[in-house]
Amino acid sequence: MTEAKPAEAERPSLLRHRDFMLLWGGQAVSEIGSMITPFVLPFLAVTALDASNFQVGLLTALGTLAFLLVALPAGVVVDRVARHRLMMWCDLLRAAAIVTVPVAWYLDTLTLTHLCAVALLTGSLTVFFDVAYQSYVPTLVDKDSLIEANGKLGTTSSAAATLGPTVAGLLVAAIGGARALVADAMSFLVSAASLFLIRTPEPKLALSGGPRPSFRKQMGEGLGFVVQHPVLRRIVACTATVNLFSHMASAMEIPFLIRELGLSSSQAGLLLALGPAGGVLGGLLASRLARKVGSARIIWLAPLALGLPSYLVPLAYPGWRVIFFGIGWFAFTFGAIVYNTAQVTYRQQLCPPELLGRMNAAVRWIVWGTIPLGALVGGALATWIGLRPTLWVGVVGASLGGLWVLFSPLRHLRDVEPVPAEAGSS
Repeated sequence: MTEAKPAEAERPSLLRHRDFMLLWGGQAVSEIGSMITPFVLPFLAVTALDASNFQVGLLTALGTLAFLLVALPAGVVVDRVARHRLMMWCDLLRAAAIVTVPVAWYLDTLTLTHLCAVALLTGSLTVFFDVAYQSYVPTLVDKDSLIEANGKLGTTSSAAATLGPTVAGLLVAAIGGARALVADAMSFLVSAASLFLIRTPEPKLALSGGPRPSFRKQMGEGLGFVVQHPVLRRIVACTATVNLFSHMASAMEIPFLIRELGLSSSQAGLLLALGPAGGVLGGLLASRLARKVGSARIIWLAPLALGLPSYLVPLAYPGWRVIFFGIGWFAFTFGAIVYNTAQVTYRQQLCPPELLGRMNAAVRWIVWGTIPLGALVGGALATWIGLRPTLWVGVVGASLGGLWVLFSPLRHLRDVEPVPAEAGSS
């Protein structure tokens, strides 16, 4: 521990790491582009195809449904093939799928079934890309730079969430919904090109002797590693709990802003933009906070302490107190990105390289599976007890999710010391 500080001070910044900058730059463009399609597909469904509310909801759900359908198989594939090449193919196929929509619109053959198929296909390819992406970063940067790399990537994601809807709205207004999708397709081509230019060789995954285990058994190995590890299973429980309750609240944020606070659409959009802005700041400071507070402590401090200002969200009322909503979501996303950066880094350091894809897939399968459930429960709860009480349930429940990691071995550590892989394997 005493030698870590000098080494850390001498470590060059990732801003001078050519291949990481290519990955990060390509992803920055792709992430912003990716915010266009979730905006445009429902827009086209309503304006061009006169879709019902249920049909629009189904279309929206298909993109995230892919995490439940293909996440576990994706983990096995990611651990069997070259991750770098897989990511490039995912980018190219997503670009090809998306560009079929403006083509069909131009030929006057666009249907709701076509939009649903594109949503499901691009969502599935995104699952494969994201699992490979988290598993590929440890190949690209050294162990000591992981938390900085994850912080920068988290910053990009939050910045895209801030800028993406605005960019999508401007494009739709300027050139129309179908043509705006061409920009998203182009962003995937930029990402594919940046990946192609990366020179760092990807090491071949170590294979045990004898015949390769069955596909089903390999899926079980990833899930088994997650649920049997004493710390990892609590991190997953924390993330799943936060996702469940936070999406109960976020699903009702638009009705709350419009009906309870009486805001216009532009005013509501401005307040909602403060949330991702907190994530940008969290990504920028995540590495520094982890070094100052401790990479183990920050995993439980972020949801418990940094999430407390989110209690301001349901305290927002018409008038000057509407700002409480923006401050609360800013604080929540700040803490969420700090937490996510720390726990993703821990997972990458903990897991054997040959199991990274399946581990990341199993984690995503569990924690993303609570997102649609949270939205459904939020809608039902708001109908039963009202919007403001539902927000209280959501923000309090999300912040208390940190108790899972507080009452874990991490509580007794300042910095994470990964448990040997054997301790978490079946």
